[in-house]
Amino acid sequence: MSTFTLAYRNIKGAGLRTWLNVAVLSLTYVLIIYHQGIFIGMLKQGSRAMIEEEIAGGQYWHKNYDPYDPLSYDDSHGPLPEELQILIKDKKATPVLIRQAAIYPEGRVQTVILKGIEPGQSVLNIPTGRLSTDEDTLPILIGKRMAGTASLNLGDYLTIRWRDVKGTFDAIEGKIVEIMDTRVPGIDKANLWIPLKELEKMVGLENQATIVIVGEDVSGQKDLPDWKFKDQKFLLSDINQVVRSKRITSGMLYLILLFVVMIAIFDTQVLSIFKRRKEIGTLIALGMTRLQVIILFTLEGAMHGIIALGIAAIYGVPLILSFARGGMKIPQVTENYGFALQDRLFPSYSLTLVLGTIFLVMVTVTIVSFLPTRRISKLKPTDALKGKFA
Repeated sequence: MSTFTLAYRNIKGAGLRTWLNVAVLSLTYVLIIYHQGIFIGMLKQGSRAMIEEEIAGGQYWHKNYDPYDPLSYDDSHGPLPEELQILIKDKKATPVLIRQAAIYPEGRVQTVILKGIEPGQSVLNIPTGRLSTDEDTLPILIGKRMAGTASLNLGDYLTIRWRDVKGTFDAIEGKIVEIMDTRVPGIDKANLWIPLKELEKMVGLENQATIVIVGEDVSGQKDLPDWKFKDQKFLLSDINQVVRSKRITSGMLYLILLFVVMIAIFDTQVLSIFKRRKEIGTLIALGMTRLQVIILFTLEGAMHGIIALGIAAIYGVPLILSFARGGMKIPQVTENYGFALQDRLFPSYSLTLVLGTIFLVMVTVTIVSFLPTRRISKLKPTDALKGKFA
């Protein structure tokens, strides 16, 4: 009889104790893969939305520009270098001029970020084409978050107050011509988009910009005088850090589950060795080496993980595939968390994730199964046959 067959018969004979361990192990497999797939899908979906609607292939920032310091906006502008002008002319980049302003919806004052962009740009996937209008009123593009916060609707008129390059305050009335459905907070919350040429005239900054967004098909970018290039990795670092922190938090759940599994299998192995002392002595007396007996008991513990993997596949694969295909409904409350997510989140499961989880659990189970068996190496066959340890 092979060692594998003998080990299987032994754990099968353990009855309820075996199935309790298998149940906890299978749940561990499914929960780790399920949750990690959610975080990976969140990262991919959020990153793709930001790339399409906000950062494209990267951005050139004026040397004084700091997106976290609104007070720096008034000094964050400059003429465009020739290299960037060529990209803009070829429709491979689009300039954006950023200024501070205030609006007065329903008699309330609200600070906003005024952004000028070319209506005909194709670098970002946002409806800036609606800013091309023959009306005398200034066209304004906003996101649905901004519309909800300021209680604005399509066709509403809005008073905007700003300060030009000389420090003079001025005001103008604009019209909401489009409310874009976007989940990217960086282009929505407290943002007003207007035609670039109009903003240049309003603030007295002809042919200047704060940032220049380059297309995804543009490569080999480098810093220019007064302009620093920020690649996708840098611009996506915030969402990467948020997702990473949530994965670390969820890791506590995995550790608790693995700890429960470790304790259960460890106790099972200790109890099994204690109850089967005569069997161990008989096996050694019949010619099995101590190493073979240790391998037998270690294999018995490891087989809990193998059986649990099969059980997990039975109910876990259909469950995970259904979420991966149909997605998960995202509550509206997540709009305030700063995530660029659509109404449905589609988890992402890769072969690396599945194999990595299986490897982690199996290694843990095997090590915990081996630890109690070390005592067998010091066992005398005569003492074992008498039912006691030396």
